[in-house]
Amino acid sequence: MKIYELIRETLFRKTFIRVVHIAWLAIYGVLFLLPFPKEVWRAWPWGPMVFAWSGCFLPLLLSAGIIGDDLASGRIGLLITRPVWPGELYLCRLAGLSLQALVHLVVAGLVIFILLAVTSGGAGQNVDQWVGEFKDAGLIRDKSNVQNLALWLLSAWLVFNSWAALSTTLSTVVRRAHNSMLLFAALGFAYLLVVMMISLFPKHAATEAITGFIRYAGPPVELLANLAMGKYSVLKSLGCVMHSFALVGVYSAVGIVILSRRQFVCARD
Repeated sequence: MKIYELIRETLFRKTFIRVVHIAWLAIYGVLFLLPFPKEVWRAWPWGPMVFAWSGCFLPLLLSAGIIGDDLASGRIGLLITRPVWPGELYLCRLAGLSLQALVHLVVAGLVIFILLAVTSGGAGQNVDQWVGEFKDAGLIRDKSNVQNLALWLLSAWLVFNSWAALSTTLSTVVRRAHNSMLLFAALGFAYLLVVMMISLFPKHAATEAITGFIRYAGPPVELLANLAMGKYSVLKSLGCVMHSFALVGVYSAVGIVILSRRQFVCARD
């Protein structure tokens, strides 16, 4: 029961969270209102957009102050009491974020399919024409296979969990919603650093070391994007998925250790 209550509290801890979900999903609908030619919708990269928009940017907003708000308000002193173990609080918070992402991405996929069907003529077309619209949009590969969009949604959920775990761990040491801002700033710095080093020292060992560290120790954005595009074999795809779960485990372990070793007070900051 306490696990259910902690996860439920994470889902509904702020009205802002519901607004973000609605606004994020509304973006897909708003795009269909733009007066673009039909060919534009066929070529629109819906899969990469879901991956970037909902997989990479959404967790930064949903995880803002996920634990830091409790630290700053002093409420953490009431939560971290027996029989609630600090690691249990952390895992419930992370599970709440992951559950939000799962529901959000499923709804996003349905919204995209429905809107594409409506704007493509819907029931007025035969099956071949309807499937052709989705194939041109890069969402499916043949009449009986939705693997392409499914892979993008799976990759978006996996990368969401990585960002959420990293942000939640930062929230154990950063008060209020500064964890998301700090992570966003670090993301921008890392991107500029990699671009600069690749352009100035493309063959240098330090460049390869830094890019390799970011690629494999940071949230696996590049690896999961390649997975969604079907660039990996089945075995390598499975390894990529396991690597993503391993990163979530490492990020979470660090956050749990930090949270377990901290001393808390019930006074508001």
